[in-house]
Amino acid sequence: MNKKVLITGSNRGIGREIAITLTREGFDVVLHYAKNFDAAKNTQAEIEKTGKSCDILQFDISNREQCKEVLEKYISENGSFYGVILNAGVNKDNVFPAMEDAEWDDVINTNLNGFYNVLKPLVLPMIQARIKGRIITVTSVSGITGNRGQTNYSASKAGIIGATKSLALELAKREITVNSIAPGVIETDMTKDLPKEEVLKLIPMKRFGKADEVASLAAYLMSEKASYITGQVISVNGGLC
Repeated sequence: MNKKVLITGSNRGIGREIAITLTREGFDVVLHYAKNFDAAKNTQAEIEKTGKSCDILQFDISNREQCKEVLEKYISENGSFYGVILNAGVNKDNVFPAMEDAEWDDVINTNLNGFYNVLKPLVLPMIQARIKGRIITVTSVSGITGNRGQTNYSASKAGIIGATKSLALELAKREITVNSIAPGVIETDMTKDLPKEEVLKLIPMKRFGKADEVASLAAYLMSEKASYITGQVISVNGGLC
């Protein structure tokens, strides 16, 4: 079977590393971006160095109709996906009393509604094709413990955990696994402006994580070796809790 995997937000950061890692593991990846086409092309070029090609899809995961249109068209032309990794997300941090309506709505609509918007067009085709596939969501340590200035982000990521666990129960009899990865502080563009010395005091391992450490877990959960693991939230956080 052609093991094609869609990775949202795979033009940069953790998503880019996951895409490259999965390609090396023999999967056929489909890249996704919302706005930065140049970054997506750069990731595609990196994948092509391995001798494999990959498609690129563009859509806004907060736009339900756009997700439906793009994904249904792709499936009609190429068949169902074997796997999906919901990596794309945004953060707009602010203390709750000062939080703007748009800061709340944008984060919830992208991170949490994106779960529904992307997976809704994809799950039934997986079932109909009798694919024993893989779904991985990317949540956050903030969705488990909470974090100051991230009430919106923590709410969205905690919601993803609940949705992941529920969907895992629904799809278990189809042998489609659904798991979540909860990164801690990972070296990406999203964390580059953090006060590093202050943050390191909170991490028992005393360093930031690397994107490939998240990607290696994603590759395992996507593999046949992980066929009996579902409904789990696995942290990659250096002991941060």
